[in-house]
Amino acid sequence: MNMIWLLRAAKWARRPPSASTVKLVLGIIAAGLALVALEKLGLWPDWATLDPRPPRVPR
Repeated sequence: MNMIWLLRAAKWARRPPSASTVKLVLGIIAAGLALVALEKLGLWPDWATLDPRPPRVPR
C-alpha cells in the first residue's frame, strides 16, 4: 500500500465523512448499477445507445 493512501485512511478515520456525503455516494453507485442492470436486461432504449465509431484509417 502506498504511504499516501495510508495517510489518507488515517485522516478519514479521524474525520469521517458526513452522513449526507455517504448517502450521496451510495446513491450515485446505486444509479450506476441500475443503468448497467437495465442495459444487461435489454430494457435500455436504442435511441440512448451510441453507434460504434468506424475504425480509424491509418495514415
